[in-house]
Amino acid sequence: MKPEKEIAEEMAQVVEQMRLDDIEDNPDIIDEYFDCDCCGENKCLAGSIEYDGYRLCNDCVLLAETGFALNKIKSVAELIEAIEDKHLEELAKFIREEEKRKNN
Repeated sequence: MKPEKEIAEEMAQVVEQMRLDDIEDNPDIIDEYFDCDCCGENKCLAGSIEYDGYRLCNDCVLLAETGFALNKIKSVAELIEAIEDKHLEELAKFIREEEKRKNN
């Protein structure tokens, strides 16, 4: 069995290549954004994947695929649950920024 670090590095290369392929297939995708169902951040559509109805950004795809490869998670829902605190932090940050904008 390969060491975890080697598996993680391979997954990083695969996921980055997916992002680059998306950009090559559709250069306009660079300007298309969505809110990731996992981390909650507004991210570029390039390299994102939909799993079981959840759209994950390229960074979260890397976490998911590495988690699957290392048998650390069984589903994207598990990953989302594990990251929920980060997601809530992003949401709270967004709300605070919106409030600041409204008050200025």
